[in-house]
Amino acid sequence: MEAEFWQERWRSGRIGFHQEQITPALQRWWPELAVPPSARVLVPLCGKSRDMLWLAERGHTVLGVELAELAVQQFFEENDLSWQTRQSAAGTHYVSGRIEVVCGDIFNLPVEALASCTAAFDRAALIALPQAMRQRYVQHVYGGLAPASRGLLITLDYPQEEMAGPPFSVPDDDVQSLFAGVADATLRERRSSLSSEQKFQERGVSRFDTLVYELEKPGGDRG
Repeated sequence: MEAEFWQERWRSGRIGFHQEQITPALQRWWPELAVPPSARVLVPLCGKSRDMLWLAERGHTVLGVELAELAVQQFFEENDLSWQTRQSAAGTHYVSGRIEVVCGDIFNLPVEALASCTAAFDRAALIALPQAMRQRYVQHVYGGLAPASRGLLITLDYPQEEMAGPPFSVPDDDVQSLFAGVADATLRERRSSLSSEQKFQERGVSRFDTLVYELEKPGGDRG
């Protein structure tokens, strides 16, 4: 998707993908990863997700990346966070305490920034990208994380022919293919979510599953 597509979604308030509550799967599965409190956690295409607050409250430093400046500003304003900014080749960095959000293109995030992260949480990034962009995304983002990094990935599995994304369907076969040679992707949960997703019911989607993966990169000791 082009940057302007997402900018317009935020300007027009068409952000059905945003959720006010903390992601239940994050609360359920993150402790299972045994990520050290000292870990820096990457949250790609973060929007104004409150999940970043939840991660910071557990002692992690958080590095979010988001294209839409409006989303970044709303995150800090709506959560009563004061911030400072600085510029880099990656974009504008908004920093408040343990949380840093880079307003820029995830593909412009430099290798050293990715390598500083030993964990990741991806709820709405992979499923926001069309198929042609996913392999590049996985190679750049997850390939760039520190060795032995762990992460939590959430995808959707539904008949793509029944509805045009985003969010796109990224079933297990696709996940395994995308992460082959990059990280082990272990399916921890598959849950039918159609009964709680009225907008997808209205679009005629016959099956709608949420998939939760534990990701682990090969490498040395985690920290």
